[in-house]
Amino acid sequence: MQLYRPVGLRELELIAASGWRAFPPRLPEQPIFYPVLNREYAEQIARNWNTKDAFSGWAGFITAFEVDDQFASRYPVQIAGSRHVHQELWVPAEELDEFNQHILGPISAIAAFYGPQWQGERDPATNLPAHLAPAQG
Repeated sequence: MQLYRPVGLRELELIAASGWRAFPPRLPEQPIFYPVLNREYAEQIARNWNTKDAFSGWAGFITAFEVDDQFASRYPVQIAGSRHVHQELWVPAEELDEFNQHILGPISAIAAFYGPQWQGERDPATNLPAHLAPAQG
């Protein structure tokens, strides 16, 4: 199953630190990990929310990854809000390690969005923060 995950800068740094193989543990106030089923929804979150959020580093990124279909089927598709396009899986935080073990191949950063308050250098080839771009290569 193809999934997407909108993330902020710090989460992207932690994904890179894993060798682009795993999502970091959830914070205590985050009991659910929410990967989404389509890029459009991921882009809405990354562009419209992460870029306006200091905790996200004023930047939003879309990650894309594959999860074993049989494993992913244990999580029913949830509709967030009233739009059918807002589809996501709800993975309990305590199951994230097991979820990460079912990711097929590396996690890719496929898009980057920056708010006006973001500061840093971008890699011109990838549009990722320069300190992360070589690892994605």
